[in-house]
Amino acid sequence: MAQQGDVRGRTAQHKTVHLTRAVSNTAPGATELNNARTRLVGTRQGKLADAVIWSVKTFRAVGTVLEGWWASATSVVTWLGWAVVANVLLAFVLGYTFGWLELIAGAWAGTIVVLAAAVFLIGRTIHDAELSLPVNRIVAGETAVGQLDVINPSRRFLPGARLEVPVGEGLADFQVPALAAGASYEDVFTVPALHRGVFSVGPVRVVRADPLGLVRREREWDERVELFVHPRTISVPSLSTGFVRDLEGNPTRDLTANDMSFHALREYMPGDERRSIHWRSTAKTGQFMVRQFEETRRSHLMIALSLAEADYDGDDDFEMAVSVVGSLGVRAIRDARSLSVVASESTPEFAKRKVFAMKTLASMSPTRLLDGLSGVTLSSTALGLSDLARVAAESVAGISLAFLVCGAKVSPASLRQASQHFPAGVDVIAVVCDPEVVPSFRSVGELSILTIGFLEDLQQAMARAAA
Repeated sequence: MAQQGDVRGRTAQHKTVHLTRAVSNTAPGATELNNARTRLVGTRQGKLADAVIWSVKTFRAVGTVLEGWWASATSVVTWLGWAVVANVLLAFVLGYTFGWLELIAGAWAGTIVVLAAAVFLIGRTIHDAELSLPVNRIVAGETAVGQLDVINPSRRFLPGARLEVPVGEGLADFQVPALAAGASYEDVFTVPALHRGVFSVGPVRVVRADPLGLVRREREWDERVELFVHPRTISVPSLSTGFVRDLEGNPTRDLTANDMSFHALREYMPGDERRSIHWRSTAKTGQFMVRQFEETRRSHLMIALSLAEADYDGDDDFEMAVSVVGSLGVRAIRDARSLSVVASESTPEFAKRKVFAMKTLASMSPTRLLDGLSGVTLSSTALGLSDLARVAAESVAGISLAFLVCGAKVSPASLRQASQHFPAGVDVIAVVCDPEVVPSFRSVGELSILTIGFLEDLQQAMARAAA
């Protein structure tokens, strides 16, 4: 096995696509829209404003087309190659026009260099390459290992080749040695510690290029692997609050005299209801026997994560908030509680009105939930916590316990306003993430506000609540 290849460059964070559930666009707060349209034309809605927006969109579309043309033009000849060709042509024109022998000699020398570089493009690349990630889900801060297998499928000797594997915006380079007929080569590469996100690894491409970098030809495979970098989570105790007595719920270990799930019989005690007496057993034993049932309860836990930039001081408190959502969600899934995890939706940059919507993250399993949390990002046009709470309260039915997770910039007044959107009887807990602050817990009416400075503070607070 060859030495490990190095991955260089920074990696880019990719956003995943979620189910969006929209509500009324005419809700209060629509005038608070802050997107690209409002920055260009403010609140104007006339034809002139529409013309300005159309001009900007057209300019962007033209720029995209030109960028595609430039990418096609430089797919074989690099920007350095085009510069050399332009200088050679200019040298020929000036040299023969003014009779400058130095320019003419330089032009012919440049022509020889260009022709020599073109020789490196001759021939076909017939290598077969396979990319694999043994583990494509890691936790932020960990490293991942990838493997590249290259095979010579032909019956002839193949010279050495250069292969590249994009990792986000980084790049792993491999120099594959010459391979005999049917021979193979394998190499491993490490993806360095990454921040939370969804990163694309691949596709593998084999590169033919001259030593000076004037020309370049690539053959690219279609295989692409996604690497999910999950947020850091901690184990938190089960939370007993938020359960509602319901005959259609799930049986618990608590015993009661009146429910649906039969447990056992016991002797009659003073205070027991006469309708609980099991007369057939009483006749057999000669003593009064009463029925015991397992109490059935239901719980619908909702966790709402604000993605509005205005609710956070920076990346540290946002990453902590994502970790809080992951820790609470994983605990709820393992406790088999009904769970809904929602996050703010963003208004399109040229929308005329504020879009009141939310995105729902998959919560069927801890892995699916953490995959969804890997792709969430802050947005300047995302709904704030109060608007998100209102949309969630209207869209998610049967909530018994709601967690509102946000950053340090959300004021207590905004938290109270957000909690008022939920119906009476719903326990609302706001988790405010403020790095390195002294943890605190206080109650304001039916709202509980938990402020944490480290993720471990959540674990301690949940342990106290469970106790």
